[in-house]
Amino acid sequence: MAKLVKPGFKKPADNDKFELRINEEIRVPQVRLVGDNVTEGVYATSEALKMAEAQEMDLVEIAANAAPPVCRIVDYNKYLYEKKRKEKEIKAKTQKTVVKDIRFTPNTDDHDFEFKAKHAERFLTEGDKVKAYVQFKGRAIMFKERGELLLLKFAQRLEEFGILERMPQLEGKSMFIFLSPKKKK
Repeated sequence: MAKLVKPGFKKPADNDKFELRINEEIRVPQVRLVGDNVTEGVYATSEALKMAEAQEMDLVEIAANAAPPVCRIVDYNKYLYEKKRKEKEIKAKTQKTVVKDIRFTPNTDDHDFEFKAKHAERFLTEGDKVKAYVQFKGRAIMFKERGELLLLKFAQRLEEFGILERMPQLEGKSMFIFLSPKKKK
């Protein structure tokens, strides 16, 4: 019995995404057929292959771990196309999280603070996370309290746009906070 897969189609051997077995690759005595164009039930594999050949389609194993394995009679190329399209749609719908950095020093001036706060407002309204950090250089590490107060003031200034994920945390020579955007209602 010849495979019904269209000429020119090459089934990738080393790609894990194509683990489906088709036609003669299915080597179990019985399969469960499901789908629109067949009567659902358990059939002998040879009988299922004959049904697929009669419809000029392929027998595709869609659930190999079931007992007996679940198969569907479909055009294999069309099935792969639909599967890829659904995966692409799902990937497009997932939202990518972008983290924007805003850097301060312990002696940041009020004007600079407001300027950076306005940028952070814009980032949060666009749906991006904001990482604000105070960079301590040299002996400025002695002014940890100033850095913490600056970050808390920053979080308070942006509380209507974003939510503080955790309190200021010192790591090495920088203290940082994360702000995530508020959910839109």
